Amino acid sequence: MRQCHRRAPFLFFNGNTFADVGRTIVDFIFADLPTGRRREVMSAVAHFIAGVLPWEAMVEIVESLSESSDWKLGDRVQTLRGSTRGVVVRLLEDGRVVWQPDGTQSELIALPESLVREKRHGV
Repeated sequence: MRQCHRRAPFLFFNGNTFADVGRTIVDFIFADLPTGRRREVMSAVAHFIAGVLPWEAMVEIVESLSESSDWKLGDRVQTLRGSTRGVVVRLLEDGRVVWQPDGTQSELIALPESLVREKRHGV
């Protein structure tokens, strides 16, 4: 899709058109993922196709969002967009995760699919 976009077979909205086709394909391929994770994967692929996200970053995002969410106490986690990071402090019987954002005493409750393992930069 990215190569087709780069060839610019038509003039208007070339990037948007190919990114949309890529999103549609990804939506089908990753249909088993929870909705939030699938949307993030679709977004990453579309940004790659449009040329605003490098291959390596797109692959890292897709792989991290495709991981199973089998959390354990002490696991380092972050929100899907990576804006908040913290540590798992409890697992509730209903499957939800209680985690504490870095630098706070607060505890947040999240669905397991709304968190990903913290990405370590430089590794």
